[in-house]
Amino acid sequence: MVSHKLDRRTRKRLATRQTISDVATRLFMARGFDRVTIDEIAEAADVGRVTVFNHFPRKEDMFFDREQEAHDVAFAAIRARAPELSPIEALGKLAHTMIEQPVEAFPLFTGTGTFVETALASEVLKARARQMRDDFARALAARLADEAGRSADDVEACLAAGLITATWSIAFVRAHAELSATGDVETAKRMFLGLIDAGVSGTQQAMRGTPYAGRS
Repeated sequence: MVSHKLDRRTRKRLATRQTISDVATRLFMARGFDRVTIDEIAEAADVGRVTVFNHFPRKEDMFFDREQEAHDVAFAAIRARAPELSPIEALGKLAHTMIEQPVEAFPLFTGTGTFVETALASEVLKARARQMRDDFARALAARLADEAGRSADDVEACLAAGLITATWSIAFVRAHAELSATGDVETAKRMFLGLIDAGVSGTQQAMRGTPYAGRS
């Protein structure tokens, strides 16, 4: 009985969080991130201001509400990789998989134009995106080092993680710029994958002779 109540409470909490996120996203897309207040989000979601902050300590967390999911997807790809692939190669393969078999949570170039434009229009969101990129690079470095049996601050793991994180960041931004300029989704996807492949190859070359390079 206790377990059932906890499960129901958890479901209710998650549903409230999702409602707040959905309402906030709708307002951000319609009016721009900086023009929307916490009070407006709370009123539209029919919750109190404190409830909003209980679920999202910062306003920008409502915009980037899938940061942990992104980490989970990336690290799952590393864990499930074939033995002959390095973690870096696994993240390159993940990019191709996400284009060929789109994931609802991360559609990349399908219906994401407004999201990216909204992010680029806000200095707060751009700063948060940079912080997220750096946080991911640190988490990835720790994961790479752990697999190699090295310390979490291993300099070569940090280099490998920084290179592949930068690759994903540059590929995503430049491909979206292409999409915005041309409206050609397929060209944007090809640009994205081309940059990913180049970055993976470059990272593999840079890490040759370390545990972080592939066997090939």
